[in-house]
Amino acid sequence: MGAVKNFVKAAATVLPEIRKPVRKPSLNEKLMWTGIALIVYLVMAVTPLTGVPIGASSQTSYSSIIFASQQGTLMTLGIGPIVTAGLILQLLAGSEIIKVDFQNPDDRAIFTSATKLLTMIVIVVEASAYLIGGLFGSIAGPAAIAIFFELFAASVIVMLLDELIQKGWGIGSGVSLFILAGVAQRTMWDIFSPIVVPISGTGANAVTQFYGVVPATIAALIKGNVGSMFFREAAPQFPSIFGLILTISAILIIVYVEGMRIEIPITSTKYRGFAGVYPIKLLYVSNIPVILFSALTSNIQFFASYLWKAYDQGNNNVYFNWFAQFNSTQIAGSTGASPLSYQPLPGNLIYYMTSPNSIFVAHPDYVRALTYVMFAVIFSVMFARIWVEIGGLSPKAAAKNLIGADVMVPGFRRSGTSVEAILSKYIPIITIVGGIFIGLLASLSNILGVYGTGVGLLLMVDIIIQYYQMLVKEQLESMMPRLGALLGRT
Repeated sequence: MGAVKNFVKAAATVLPEIRKPVRKPSLNEKLMWTGIALIVYLVMAVTPLTGVPIGASSQTSYSSIIFASQQGTLMTLGIGPIVTAGLILQLLAGSEIIKVDFQNPDDRAIFTSATKLLTMIVIVVEASAYLIGGLFGSIAGPAAIAIFFELFAASVIVMLLDELIQKGWGIGSGVSLFILAGVAQRTMWDIFSPIVVPISGTGANAVTQFYGVVPATIAALIKGNVGSMFFREAAPQFPSIFGLILTISAILIIVYVEGMRIEIPITSTKYRGFAGVYPIKLLYVSNIPVILFSALTSNIQFFASYLWKAYDQGNNNVYFNWFAQFNSTQIAGSTGASPLSYQPLPGNLIYYMTSPNSIFVAHPDYVRALTYVMFAVIFSVMFARIWVEIGGLSPKAAAKNLIGADVMVPGFRRSGTSVEAILSKYIPIITIVGGIFIGLLASLSNILGVYGTGVGLLLMVDIIIQYYQMLVKEQLESMMPRLGALLGRT
């Protein structure tokens, strides 16, 4: 372990780094730097890679919501490497495979450097896998090298933007900011997009509709055919009024559920008279389980499609075909010689694990929709229980934190065993219930056509609440000097 620490320390001297501000920036300065980081991200999200059409590869479109990525652009990897590296090290630290004392500044610095180093390794691995796996089609050698360095440079910039915000120049974190921007952008696009898209026919005989639900509804109102917009019968894959109603309902449900919690009374053993509550939210593990499920299914689908294309296509291997079979199609506008889109065919495990995207189509597969919901709920509950144990959220870990903070539960002995017994009555049950809720929310929203997906809305609402709390805190801190001066005169 000492050799690893020494290696990380040596690597930290050459890794790019954003310095902390010498003085605390004002709220306006933080808002300015946060805005600059957001603008840089949005520009990179619309800048195409060399010779790659924007939107190439639909097989990772669902995970793009979580990882704030835009396929075919400099943001193809998005925040995926940052999240992946962070999760890996959190799991290792939470399970005590690696020993980290977060109260020790040196250990915190080493852990931060290790996260940054692992992030850069993940960037290299993911960029290489995308190119080798044919995500962008058949790319010539020089173009592939150019794309690799474009992805690497853009991802390093994203990492530094996240560090810029987290070190105090901005508000919150770059990861949260970019996720919020991506979900909000996609939701607004579904509502207001003025793009006209052909839905049938070609050339002069093509039938077109606006993609956004608002422009399409206005056009249908002018033609006196508003009823067709409720489900968009002519183009069920496009945003509909029904989807808009579900989106608003999902946001209201998430806001309500975010406030549901069990409050355990606590008192301080250090400060006489202090009393408060220890809240255990219904979404105790937040959205981590469904993020892990989404990452798992998208990665399985990606690697399975690569193996099918490379080894099994046309070979009719019974065992592999039971696991995965794909229908390959060339994405419109793509320049590669190989197909870029691989959709699972019916009758295999991958097909029933992945989302049918919508049940409002001509011939919906309700069995696939049901199995997808079942997989989402089962894996969300499983990941929720795992994350509680290894993520430092178990009753034992929570009790240890409370005792370490000189806090006790009134009427019970001040010991870890007593506090752990109290928390054990609630945390395991809430973990399961919360896992079921987010699993159902994520899966049902996908097949019912909620804008931005249920996971995206859950992330967006959670991040907006966090930003609201941080802005209130920043405003109060900026007001303190004035309040102090005013109190000094009276």
